[in-house]
Amino acid sequence: MSITKSRTVTHRTTEWDSHMETDNALTNAATDPSLFGVLTFTGDVMLRRLPAEVFEKLQQTMRRGLPLDPAIANTVAVAMKDWALEHGCTHYCHWFQPLTGATAEKHDAFLKPDGQGGAIAEFSGDQLIRGEPDASSFPSGGIRDTYEARGYTAWDATSPAFILKTPDGATLSIPTAFVSWTGDALDKKTPLLRSIEVISTHAMRILKIFGAGDGVSQVITTLGCEQEYFLVDEEFINQRMDLRICGRTLIGAPSPKGHQLDDHYFGSIPERVLAFMTEAEQRLYELGIPISTRHNEVAPGQYEIAPTFENANVATDHQMLTMHILRTVARHHGFVCLMHEKPFAGINGSGKHNNWSIATDTGVNLLDPRDETHTNMQFLVYLTAVIRAVDRHADLLRASIASAGNDHRLGANEAPPAIISIFLGDMLTDILDQIEKGERTSTLSRAELDLGARTLPNIPRHSSDRNRTSPFAFTGNKFEFRAVGSNASIAWPNTLLNTIIAESLDFMATELEQRLGENASKEKIEKVVSDLLKEVITKHRRVVFNGDNYSDEWRQEAERRGLPNITNSAEALAVLDSQRAKDIFTKYGVLNNDELKARVKVLREQYNTIVCIEARTLVSMIKTEVHPAGLRYQSELAETVSATQAAGLACPDTVELLTQLISLNGELSSAVREIENHLSPEFPDLVQEANHVRKNLIPAMEQTRVIADALEQITPDDLWPLPTYAEMLFIR
Repeated sequence: MSITKSRTVTHRTTEWDSHMETDNALTNAATDPSLFGVLTFTGDVMLRRLPAEVFEKLQQTMRRGLPLDPAIANTVAVAMKDWALEHGCTHYCHWFQPLTGATAEKHDAFLKPDGQGGAIAEFSGDQLIRGEPDASSFPSGGIRDTYEARGYTAWDATSPAFILKTPDGATLSIPTAFVSWTGDALDKKTPLLRSIEVISTHAMRILKIFGAGDGVSQVITTLGCEQEYFLVDEEFINQRMDLRICGRTLIGAPSPKGHQLDDHYFGSIPERVLAFMTEAEQRLYELGIPISTRHNEVAPGQYEIAPTFENANVATDHQMLTMHILRTVARHHGFVCLMHEKPFAGINGSGKHNNWSIATDTGVNLLDPRDETHTNMQFLVYLTAVIRAVDRHADLLRASIASAGNDHRLGANEAPPAIISIFLGDMLTDILDQIEKGERTSTLSRAELDLGARTLPNIPRHSSDRNRTSPFAFTGNKFEFRAVGSNASIAWPNTLLNTIIAESLDFMATELEQRLGENASKEKIEKVVSDLLKEVITKHRRVVFNGDNYSDEWRQEAERRGLPNITNSAEALAVLDSQRAKDIFTKYGVLNNDELKARVKVLREQYNTIVCIEARTLVSMIKTEVHPAGLRYQSELAETVSATQAAGLACPDTVELLTQLISLNGELSSAVREIENHLSPEFPDLVQEANHVRKNLIPAMEQTRVIADALEQITPDDLWPLPTYAEMLFIR
């Protein structure tokens, strides 16, 4: 008897659809600009609801980074509560980002008993400023034990509160930091905020040297993060344990067509997908998240969404919200949104391109080269500081994007390799050459492109091409850190990026201050800056590479240059144990030694646990689905061979197929036992376990996959129990 799998894909209408029809604010958000950010407590909302002096004090914190005045908390809390109640909120929560890599929230009701049989709505300044979740149930890396449960959430006034709506209600969400009773950071936001302040401190010193700091209160880091993701029909997800539990396929033979024809990239968006995108953008628009682009990505079933630039802290919160909205709305349209870095083997994986820059709070982008770049000394100092930082701390930058999922993606054809290098392009590279020679005389012109048809306009050409193979590429007025994984929180990589660049800004500022002394003339500044630029570039330009980062020649060249090539997360996380890592984090107050140690422990635990979960899932799928299907086919084929031979007929091809099938089924049983053997040992520490996972467990899983995929390719479709790549990637 054969068992067939369901091929039915239903496009369901959910309760949300009827809710959408009546929610005018939501359905009109994308077409009515006045509705942008209607569910965020910021801007016009605060201006209308807060007394002028309270509004101004809160703006000083939000816009200029000044300390929050506790005296205004009660007034803000009352206004926030009234606004939330008017939008249907019954509860509020402190919304924070623990070390799980996701977000967390505990909902508290606004309504409290009044002692007379009724209820009143209460929300005080103390409730706004501080919450008290259990700190022992989140990953803490040993900072908190189970018997030490007290933790605090602290209001982050620099990121606006927002309202999350569902078909059945709404909740006021207040972005917060999360710390232990000892004051140690237990989250990803607190170190990020510290790193942003350190960047500002040392970037301001350089502005002062160039006399450009007047009217500037702080320097901010800005981010724009492109989010790649897959959409797979929910019916297929429900039939695959690996996608349900792990977010990626642990087995699966290649589809006859993948992305060989490059026809999906920037192609016409399928109507059902476009409906999902439209609703997701409407929800994000309401939350004040400025989405600017959407398009098909390289792989079939893969898409991308990108916002405009915001300050790094708000952008990080908005990025977490974007992932939440994408996942939630996908279900409304019968999809599941997959953000794993490599859901499908052999198919383009997903990243989160981290576009980073620095700017003054008056709106000046400090990484904008401007015209005649060779004369823009201030820009060249900031640029050189970034080059120095990436060269000195390339291994730390690699460690910041280490994860079990990202290991499947780095170095593949859609992602940069594990060697961290910088792409600058022709114009800036030419200026580096001039600086090294001791003379800056020209900037390569940005010529226009004549397209050869009178009806087409001449196109102004950028100063350099783009390099999508580079992990850290300068793209006009920002750096694009392309190696960040699609499923990751951007808080950790940006915390580390900010810290290493702050160290370089500190170095550059200190050198200039010492060499210039007081009241230096313009000529002296020019000479001193030129000399320092030459020294730093000569020493650190080895990290600059404008060619093909995928090539074997580059790997060999990078080794000659002494650049680290850390190919897996087990090795990458070891970098964070180094004294150099401890020194830089403690020197700039971003993480103390306990906080850093805790994060390394949590990251190792996550790496080991994720791979072990995948291994157990793979074993279960092989034992309960794949191997039984192979044995059924073997039985059917054996009966066919026996009946054919009994009739006096030869069937050499069928016998050969049966022989191959028997061999694969036997190999599959042995491969599963190998995985189980590697799941059995216990280790004295996480480092040894991570090394075992990398050297033994992962290769055993990969070998099992090879056998299972070979079995899939010869098993009849009606016997194969799992949706195939061809179905999941192409049915929309």
